[in-house]
Amino acid sequence: MSAAGYLALAIGVLLIGGAAFFLGRVSARGKNSRPAGLTVADLMAMVVRSSHDGIVVLNGFGDVVLHNQRAEDLGVVRNNRVDDRARTAAERTRATGEPVAVDLSPLEVRGRQPEAVHARVMVLTDEFVVVDASDESESVRLEATRRDFVANVSHELKTPVGALALLAEAVLDAADDREEVRRFSAKIMQEATRLGALVTELIALSRLQGAERLPELSDVDVDVVVSEALSRTRLSAESAGIKVGTDDASGLSVEGDRTLLVTALSNLLENAIAYSPPGSPVSVSRRLVDGCVEIAVTDRGIGIAEDQQTRVFERFYRVDRARSRATGGTGLGLAIVKHVANNHGGEVRLWSRPGTGSTFTLRIPADRTAQNDVPDREPAARATTGAGNHGGEL
Repeated sequence: MSAAGYLALAIGVLLIGGAAFFLGRVSARGKNSRPAGLTVADLMAMVVRSSHDGIVVLNGFGDVVLHNQRAEDLGVVRNNRVDDRARTAAERTRATGEPVAVDLSPLEVRGRQPEAVHARVMVLTDEFVVVDASDESESVRLEATRRDFVANVSHELKTPVGALALLAEAVLDAADDREEVRRFSAKIMQEATRLGALVTELIALSRLQGAERLPELSDVDVDVVVSEALSRTRLSAESAGIKVGTDDASGLSVEGDRTLLVTALSNLLENAIAYSPPGSPVSVSRRLVDGCVEIAVTDRGIGIAEDQQTRVFERFYRVDRARSRATGGTGLGLAIVKHVANNHGGEVRLWSRPGTGSTFTLRIPADRTAQNDVPDREPAARATTGAGNHGGEL
């Protein structure tokens, strides 16, 4: 039996018990004496009030005889009247004797009102029906996110796969032309690389979101993380004519997984390099602030508009689709950075100003056991540097 069924059974038993208790008291002697302790009615009210769900008990006329505050918060009861949809469901379940599921989601969401309210209407006795309503907003949002993710993945995979098929056909048609074969083969390699990167990052993102537990955490030298990330992105920086500068070694350490931290920082660097004007500088700085190590990546890009800054960490979100396609990005880079930070008990912050630039800061709790009294240091100036129009991807 479900939790809602047990709750309905409990309320029904209390109602029947309360009626029997009342009849017994009427016929008993000493009607003016009051028994010590809680009455059945008190217990029934306590059960309803303590429920996390919205509970409404209706009589045979559809009138509210008992409800809790949660029912009002969910909008199931207003001015001591139950939602008409719940009343209709109550009439149906009273007629059939079977539980009825009903959607009581608000037709117009206002303020902090839940977006999705689902209820189960059940018969308690011949005279009473209970409406058990719960806030399903989070479940609905997660399901919508899942659908969007599947749709986005399907679209992103379809593009390179379709391109590979067309290019392979072009190679077959130009089999006698060596130059054309070489040109199409280079494009096939480019699309295959993009497809491989997408699959790799999808797997990484799946692991970070809970499909697999993170490896055993250990003390990680922040300077080693910065050094490895710079090595990974050196070729991209040289190809783009970007000079990446860093501050002095910090001696800081964090507790985490070195591979994941290097991946996150590499993604931020690749982002900055891909969306920086040729010849502009990109910088990496690190410091200790309030018990957390901050690694900031900045460049002098065109910046990100304020209304788009909250979305750049979404999977597949792109500010400039045309430009992001040209860079070969997957649209998952910043999403991976966010989840790496979250799984380390940290966060990633964004500062940006259009026309000036942006700063992405990876903030991870410092390793307190290995940490010395390293003084806080000022980061690279943010007012004149930025991470550019990253569009939420590599």
